[in-house]
Amino acid sequence: MNPLNHVAIIMDGNGRWGLKHRNSRNEGHKAGLHTVEKIIKETIRQKIKYLTLYAFSTENWKRPKIEINYLFKLLENFLSNKLEDLHKKNIKLNIIGVKNFSKKLNKLLYLSEKKTSKNEILQINLALNYGSKFEIVNALKKMNQNNDTINEKNFKKYLQTKDIPDPEILIRTGNTKRLSNFLLWQLAYAEIFFEKKLWPDFNEKDYIKIIKKFKSIKRNFGKI
Repeated sequence: MNPLNHVAIIMDGNGRWGLKHRNSRNEGHKAGLHTVEKIIKETIRQKIKYLTLYAFSTENWKRPKIEINYLFKLLENFLSNKLEDLHKKNIKLNIIGVKNFSKKLNKLLYLSEKKTSKNEILQINLALNYGSKFEIVNALKKMNQNNDTINEKNFKKYLQTKDIPDPEILIRTGNTKRLSNFLLWQLAYAEIFFEKKLWPDFNEKDYIKIIKKFKSIKRNFGKI
């Protein structure tokens, strides 16, 4: 049975779900938060230590400004209302990506990380304004500035996930089969599961099914 420490998820399909069920992309993003809460609970129940959620990519800035503003307001409200609950549940919040948001959101993200920094039951890595290509180029620049020897071990020290084990599983909902500039280095040996369901429709049973399938897979890592 394969050990499972880290699950990464591309939460795709919120906008499409919102248009289909509520005639509003924003309503889909709102509905997607309920799925996030369900998956967090199940991740803890499964005793998985790391959960990385792709919340906003560097490419998402191309979306309409009204949708971007709604997404960040939704995040602000979620953190303001749920931070204490996350802390009580011994959940650590870690942000990967470039924090160049509003002063209010930047402050809230900083306080969320600080307040939960010593929690141990689960670490949630929230990928915000994150792009893997930028992360890789930035890591190489820092290596060069420090005159560090270029090898895998040293390179990983300059990634935003430097103290986090690589994901064993990547889940992408929304019936789209691509990585979308997400954890390109870290996902080198992840088992990838593309789900047809849109993110708000994804549930605990779907998640458990993937976990069970992963644990039964023979993982060779290049060996026979």
